[in-house]
Amino acid sequence: MFMGEFQHSIDDKGRIIIPAKFRDLLGTSFIVTRGLDNCLFVYPKDEWAIMEQKLKSLPLMKSDARAFTRFFFSGATECEWDKQGRVNLPGNLREFAKLEKECVVIGVSSRVEIWSKEQWQNYYQQSEEAFNDIAEKLVDFDFDL
Repeated sequence: MFMGEFQHSIDDKGRIIIPAKFRDLLGTSFIVTRGLDNCLFVYPKDEWAIMEQKLKSLPLMKSDARAFTRFFFSGATECEWDKQGRVNLPGNLREFAKLEKECVVIGVSSRVEIWSKEQWQNYYQQSEEAFNDIAEKLVDFDFDL
């Protein structure tokens, strides 16, 4: 399980260090793709296979399903670590997530997310303000905290 929040920077070549405990769980190669809320999602290959099966089961005749599947898969790329434990993020993904220098790497259960520091701070502040409301809505789904 991935958890925690870590501050890192991305270098001029688009490389970022991922925390060692995340690297161990991600394995030698893994998938990076566009995520929701303007961050990047990073999946170990076994979790990516699960996500792939779920997306394959979406109804092809629904335009929203086709659009989301295109968005998700067209941004996906297989990545590996360099000798210093860095991953080189493709330019299109860095641009999508607005990754310039300061970044935040967070663990979210079955995946890792990479955020620009500014985007994360904005998202966190908005979510923190609504946290109680969100928790109340989740209770309606028979979810105990």
